[in-house]
Amino acid sequence: MKGFMQWFKSSSKMKRWIFLILVGIILACYGLAEILVMKEISFQEVGKVIVVFVLGFISIVLGLIFLNKRTLELLVEATDERMDNKKNVNVKSLIFNRTVYEQGPNIVVIGGGTGLNTVLSGLKNYTNNLTAIVTVSDYGETITNSRRELELLPLEDVKDSIVALASKEGQINKLFNYEFTKGKLKGFKFSDIYFSAMKDINGNFEDSIIKSNEVVNMIGKVIPVTLDEMKIVAELANGYMVEEKARIPEIVSEKITKINRIFLNPSNCRPAPGVIDAIKNADCIIIGPGSLYTNVIPNLLVNGVAKAIKESSSIKVYISNIMTEPGQTDNYSVSDHLNAIIEHCGNGIVDYCIYDTGEVIPEFIKKYNIEGQDLVDQDIERVKGIKFLQRNLSMVVNEHIRHDPNAIASSIIELICDDLKYQDKQNDPQYLMLNNKLREDKRIDKIKKSMVKKEKRKQHGKREKTQKSKSKFSNKYSDRIAAIREADEIAKLKMQKEQEKKEKKEVKKRTTKKEETPEQKEVKQKPKSARGMRRNTKKKEE
Repeated sequence: MKGFMQWFKSSSKMKRWIFLILVGIILACYGLAEILVMKEISFQEVGKVIVVFVLGFISIVLGLIFLNKRTLELLVEATDERMDNKKNVNVKSLIFNRTVYEQGPNIVVIGGGTGLNTVLSGLKNYTNNLTAIVTVSDYGETITNSRRELELLPLEDVKDSIVALASKEGQINKLFNYEFTKGKLKGFKFSDIYFSAMKDINGNFEDSIIKSNEVVNMIGKVIPVTLDEMKIVAELANGYMVEEKARIPEIVSEKITKINRIFLNPSNCRPAPGVIDAIKNADCIIIGPGSLYTNVIPNLLVNGVAKAIKESSSIKVYISNIMTEPGQTDNYSVSDHLNAIIEHCGNGIVDYCIYDTGEVIPEFIKKYNIEGQDLVDQDIERVKGIKFLQRNLSMVVNEHIRHDPNAIASSIIELICDDLKYQDKQNDPQYLMLNNKLREDKRIDKIKKSMVKKEKRKQHGKREKTQKSKSKFSNKYSDRIAAIREADEIAKLKMQKEQEKKEKKEVKKRTTKKEETPEQKEVKQKPKSARGMRRNTKKKEE
């Protein structure tokens, strides 16, 4: 009864449609009653009765439609875990089957690193049919004691993706990244021990990763792109080969050149079981964002992966990076990123490209400029056959420019909804669920933004009271001024470090050139004098 009464709260927005239905019933009944009571009917009275009855009937139909629509919105909203301090009616007491998410679109995300995990954390709010195909490419790098002792594959990216897909990320993140500091397990990571135990239980790495869903309560599944040893080799423009993934940016910067191409060694890496099937069954395939030459393209070079993507009838989307990477994509534009993928894999691998508007606060970009990074140029002219979608994807987290997981997810779901519309599936449960979820998310974002604005106004009001002596300019732009000063301080520190390095090198050179003793000078002079004597004797003999 308590759950039923909550439907009549003002926050539920249900009463208006119930009222409309009641008005419709009254009008329809009034029309019928008029016909039954009348003894003589004129054309004018007939018209009046028909109008009243039709209005009543339309009101009932509209009321039922909007009541059902609002019910679906409330059901979706009640299961949205991103909402803090929910003010809307709690409908969890009603009968609701969460399989609506299991009927969501089948989405495959290919990549590695933080970019992949950002996309996963956003999309898991829309569907359970989510598969992450992850890079396994740390071969050749320094192996940790934990990995050496337990004889593990490099599963760092796999571990991060499992954390991103966990229904509750907080404790899982802390647990999987925990490193023991005492006893015999000192230096061992919990994630390595976990994967080793799962391998022994299930017999192989692939099953142990897939069955982590039961242990971690994941939304979706994670598959390594290959279980074979995958070594990334970079060929630079000057012909130099780099065989260590971690050293690629460093050597590119040292040689003042760029990456010509990358390839796998050995070149016949087989895809892990389940990878090709996941791609074939996908409704949408997402590539990126992430390190272009070390996390994105290597996955596509595994045997059969690029071919399966090309042959798939799904929507193929590339999420472009916001910032360039020093030693990998210096001065790259959106077109350069796409052309690199096409050059390695051929045409037909990308249908849509979603890229950022570039509306990032300049002060934060300045900090990245100091590290040799810049905004990816929005040049999209040099690629044909791909549809481009410009969206506001960037956000600042702890003074770092990052992709907004919710913005990426909503952009992808909009594409899927448009595709369903094109197929005349507006009444499909999948379309209704996704469309209502999108609308609800936009409403939630508006509420959050308005709350943030209110808090800023309150803080601004407090500042004005405490800082009356300051000018309007300093009050308005105080945050940006602070960011500029911080960027300048970082630049100064970097210059100081470089100067210290130069001074140390000079000191080393001086110390290596030791002062010569008189005995050493005599030794050096003796050969010269001996040579002189020989020359003199030769001249005399002649």
